[in-house]
Order: sequence, then C-alpha cells, then structure tokens
Amino acid sequence: MAARTIAIYGKGGIGKSFTTTNLSATFALMNKRVLQLGCDPKHDSTTSLFGGIPLPTVTDIFAEKNALNQQVSISDIVFRRDIADFPQPIYGVELGGPQIGRGCGGRGIISGFDVLEKLGIFKWDIDIILMDFLGDVVCGGFATPLARSLSEEVILVTNNDRQSIFTANNICQANNYFRTIGGQSRLLGLVINRDDGSGIAEKYAEAAGITVLMKVPYNAEARDKDDSFDFAVRLPELRDNFQRLALDIVENKITPCKAGGLDFMGFVRLFGDVSDDAPIPASAEELFGRIKSSSVSGQRIEDTAIESDDLKLTRSIEKLTAEEKEVYRMVEQEKKSCSEIAELTHREESAVRELLAGARTQLKRLFFEN
Repeated sequence: MAARTIAIYGKGGIGKSFTTTNLSATFALMNKRVLQLGCDPKHDSTTSLFGGIPLPTVTDIFAEKNALNQQVSISDIVFRRDIADFPQPIYGVELGGPQIGRGCGGRGIISGFDVLEKLGIFKWDIDIILMDFLGDVVCGGFATPLARSLSEEVILVTNNDRQSIFTANNICQANNYFRTIGGQSRLLGLVINRDDGSGIAEKYAEAAGITVLMKVPYNAEARDKDDSFDFAVRLPELRDNFQRLALDIVENKITPCKAGGLDFMGFVRLFGDVSDDAPIPASAEELFGRIKSSSVSGQRIEDTAIESDDLKLTRSIEKLTAEEKEVYRMVEQEKKSCSEIAELTHREESAVRELLAGARTQLKRLFFEN
C-alpha cells in the first residue's frame, strides 16, 4: 500500500518543523511507520526528531558520490531513530540545498526529489510521509509537491501575525492554481501554532474558507522540550491536541477545503482600514534634482524617508497605554503566557487577555494610520 503523503507548509521560524516533528512522533506512537522529509535548505527539520544529530543531506551526498562516479543508495541518505518508548522507529531524510549565495534552493528541492524517486520512495514500506516545506518563497521548486501532486494533502502552519498568515495565503493560492490545471493535492486546513488567543488567524481562516485543524497554545515547557531535542507531545496538554489531529487524518475525518485564498486587498483589509487612493507617483525632476519638496497633483510631498514596518510598529507600541504596553511586550518580546503574566502582575487572567486584545486592536489602527 502506497504511503500517505502530506506536505506541511509555513513561514520560516513559526514552528513548522516543530509541528511536523511532533506529528511524526504522534503517528509513530500510533504504531505507524513514518518518514519525515525535510525540504528546507537549512536542513534542520529532523534535528529534534533525531535528538540533535544533523543528518547528511541528499544534496551533499549526491555531490560527493557524483564526484566519485558512484550511485547514491538508500542507506546514504535515509536514517532511522529507534526510541525506547515508541512502538515504531521514525525515519528521516534532509534534502538540503546549496550554501547561501551559491545556488538555487528550489533547484536543490527538485533534484532531491529526483534522487528519491529513483530510489523508489513512494514504494517503500512506509505508512505516512510528512514533507516539511519552507513556504515563504515564490520559487517553483518549493511548490514541487503541489505542482507534481507528490503530496496528497497539504497542511498550512501559521501564527497570529500578518506575515505568517500572508505566507499561508500564498500557499493556498498556489495549491488552488495547480488544482485548476490538474493538480491533485488537497488542502486539509490550518494549524495555528503559538496561539495567543487573539483570533487573527481564525479570522483569516473564516474569510478564506479554510478549516482550523488545531490550535497549539504557546507553552514554555514545549519550547524547552524542542530546544533540548525532545518531543513536546510528551506533555499531556500538547499530546491530546496532536493525537486528535493525527487520528482525524488517519480516519479520514477531515473534509478538504476548496479555498482559493484571498486576493491582496481582501487580505490586507482583514487587518485594518486601507485607503483606496492611488499611490502618488514620483517625478524624474525630484529624483534627479536637489528638490527638497515638490507639489504633485495638488499635494505636498515632503522630503522624508519611508519608515520600515518595524519602526512603525515600535512607534505604534509607544502610543499604547502603560498597561497595554506592559502586557503586549511581555507576550510578544518575553514570550510569556497570559497566565504567567497574570501571576507576575497580580491581575486576573481575564484582565490580562482583555488588555492584550485591546493592545492588538489599537496597534492595528495605529499602524495603518501612521
């Protein structure tokens, strides 16, 4: 029986590999034979899975073997980890990629899949293949499982921030495009990692018609488990979440989404009011000349630099009330949970959540007004 293939996409740094690794561990605990395929040039998807041991990559091994005119074998690139309290071993492969600035990461993904297909990956005695894919790139190589229908199903991972949701929306649009030209990959839904209770990702999912499969709250113990190359599903509260999702996948209880994603203006309007005014064009005279200011279409253009998003956000935070600012910084910068903040600041947890929600609402308004 052919392996079930699931591509897990998300923006770098939001917990995509954390989600994939703990889902792999959960399937293995359910007595499933699992292969985790790292599809990111950083080749760090399987680090926690293998207790901190970095795996040799398909890209590097292929280059070494090719230089010696030798063929790559399964044992060169596929590795297994036996875990004492797991009924099944877990297998891992890292596709890898070129060193920074020395090649195309997407090309490395395509070449890596070519090697794996020649070695018969889809004929191996594996129940589930989880493909951990970097999602915040537009290169076609990273869309390989969608373009070639190598993944039967797709799961998006996001946080409650605009950029990670934007990445999820891009992947949703890409999958929809490939479906229109014969692609078979089905979108199962969205996982919200480090959920802060703000509901932003859920708001997007509702607007885009995407099912929220699982919400994983921020948990300091889970972070510590991951940092020490262990599984967060050893913690009961996380284990229950991952078990429910894994069981729903195995028992085919999830109805695939037909979502095509939101267009750009539809997306940005989820986060605040956006002007319909056309952008003001710059003139050659003001750019080539020494003009400090000029009038264009009756409006005065001052000689000011465009602020970065980070600077705008910093200025906006400073305009919050002292209480809102305190709670917001403790959540976003110190990564504390609402319950921890309540204990530290001697407030009710409900009051902390109310302050956090108020801070986020104010920041959206202030950010887009600036």
